[in-house]
This record gives sequence, C-alpha cells and structure tokens, in this order.
Amino acid sequence: MTASKPTGQPFSIRPLTPDDYEAWLPLWQGYLTFYKAKLDPAVTDVTWARFHDESEPMFVLGAFDGDQLLGIVHCVSHRATWTEGWYVYLEDLFTVPQARGQGIGKALIQAVYDKADEIGASRVYWHTHETNTAGRALYDKVGHNAGFLQYRRP
Repeated sequence: MTASKPTGQPFSIRPLTPDDYEAWLPLWQGYLTFYKAKLDPAVTDVTWARFHDESEPMFVLGAFDGDQLLGIVHCVSHRATWTEGWYVYLEDLFTVPQARGQGIGKALIQAVYDKADEIGASRVYWHTHETNTAGRALYDKVGHNAGFLQYRRP
C-alpha cells in the first residue's frame, strides 16, 4: 500500500515504517491512556517489531499532515472458521485530540477496508467499549453493529 490522500482531505494515509517509531509512540500511549491501560514497554517494542516483520499477519497505517502523524490504526489479519479466506481485525484506532472531527478516523477505516480487499479478506471487524460514544457515532456510519459490540463491514 502506498500513500494515498483521501479526496478533499489535507492528510495522507500510508503504512508506517520503522523510522516512524518516534511519531507513533505518543499516539500509541494516547490510545492506551484513553482505555486506562498500561503495558510493559517490552510489549510495545514487540508490537512495533511485529508491524514490520513480513512473517507477522499485522499491519499499521498512519494518517499524516505533512510529516505530522495525526492518527493510527493497527490491524491483525487471521484465518477464521467461518470462511475459507481471511478476516481483518481492526484492533486499535486513535487520532490526536486536536485532529478529531476532520475525517481521519473514517479515512483510516476506509484504508483498512482497502487493504482487506487487497488480501481478499471477507470481513473487517472491531470492538469498542460501550462508553466510547464518539467512536461509536463514527462506527455506526461505516460499519454494522452485530449485537456483540462488534462492528463488521457491511
């Protein structure tokens, strides 16, 4: 996947590279803070390494305004018992507070959908906490609530 700029948007979306670590880390920490989670730094290091290991079924995309990282999305591709092909689990999505409401979350989800299409995945899904009202307002527009607080690509 190369960098793409959503129509009419001032930002572009591309896979993160190992050189993007310093830009990614504060967003990752912001995501963890949002969910009141703490991880051992070793887990963060392993996660970052997995994103850049071709043998791992994980990927990370970022939304950039020039060199500034505004949003991230982490995904895991996996086999499933309900299909012959792949599913994509959108595990983490975060935008910096000052960039919210600008379509970055929606564009990152669309980029995940595009990547899922590239690999032939039949489903993109994710979970969120029931109290994440801002996130759920977006998710209700771009996904289908399957009744398990799990969103699926329509």
